[in-house]
Amino acid sequence: MADLRLIAAAAASTLLAACGGPSGREAPDHGGAVAGCMTRAYPEIGGPISLVNQAGERVTEETYKGHPTLIYFGFTYCPDVCPTTLVTVKRAYDRLPDGVDPPQTLLISVDPERDTPEALAQYVASKAFPANLQGLTGTPEEVRAAADAFLADYSRIDQPESQSEYSMDHTSLLYLMDKDWKLMTFFTHEDTDETIASCLAEQLK
Repeated sequence: MADLRLIAAAAASTLLAACGGPSGREAPDHGGAVAGCMTRAYPEIGGPISLVNQAGERVTEETYKGHPTLIYFGFTYCPDVCPTTLVTVKRAYDRLPDGVDPPQTLLISVDPERDTPEALAQYVASKAFPANLQGLTGTPEEVRAAADAFLADYSRIDQPESQSEYSMDHTSLLYLMDKDWKLMTFFTHEDTDETIASCLAEQLK
């Protein structure tokens, strides 16, 4: 686990952003941050979650099994990195070829203090974001447990001079889980809508 955490830290080191396989194919090999789309599958990344969606319903990883899921850790007060990432995901989905359905998309809030189910419901309804985007929140302990399962990190940055009072630094990775909630690959800030769409088309065909 220690070695994996070092790899994950290297992958995410430039991504901590202050916001102010189908049958018949070989399984992806392990790889690092600079490895290709098909070589970013670490079995240690991803695990159980127990959170609440924007409708106030309790959900777990079992809720999403049976189809691929794309997961992003962010928050609604994030002014640039989070919305830019979600817009990129929507554009990637728009590029998918016929016959390839986009994965279920989840935004797990790292700011449970402000991101109530009601706030998330309003946020994920943006037409600029994927149509199937769901927002998840929970208690601070539940959110931290979910982030730890994905080796994602976040921290509060106080900004007393700002109207929002604080922001959140957080790992900005997109995690693609298969229908069994196992990591298929992840995407970094260097991935574009074109590269994400190309990878999804290969992974989900």
